[in-house]
Amino acid sequence: MSGRLLGLDYGSKTVGVAAADALGLTVQPVETVTRKEENKLRRTCARIEEIIKEREITGIVVGLPLHMDGEESDSSAKAQAFGEMLRRRTGLPVYYQDERLTTVEADGILRDTGVPHSERKTYIDAVAACLILEDYLSRTASSEASAEEEEENDHGK
Repeated sequence: MSGRLLGLDYGSKTVGVAAADALGLTVQPVETVTRKEENKLRRTCARIEEIIKEREITGIVVGLPLHMDGEESDSSAKAQAFGEMLRRRTGLPVYYQDERLTTVEADGILRDTGVPHSERKTYIDAVAACLILEDYLSRTASSEASAEEEEENDHGK
């Protein structure tokens, strides 16, 4: 996957947003988009579309909330519906990444960097979006490296 990717941590009232650089080497938190009601997505989508244009995004990675046993949850269906809505609205490819424990990990990162507990809610979703996007980039880089190694082995025979 080449180009700039946007990572999203979709929740009932917030969407954490993170972006990768063009080479997919670094990921930075962008912002947390909030809404008053779960089903009121028009402004949320409009803000994400603005970010996509501003940052010249070429693909979207949406965190997929799975149960600890790997089974999909009710939240998984909502995240997939949101991803599909963005795909239709933007025309960009949408990928999904297992997001189990990213919020717990994000909270730990914020705690370890000295962010007071009272302020963590402000940042936690965007940091979780970073972790989702980093995990996706690591997974796809590993897959690409394995494919290249397999191709080299095939040509060496």
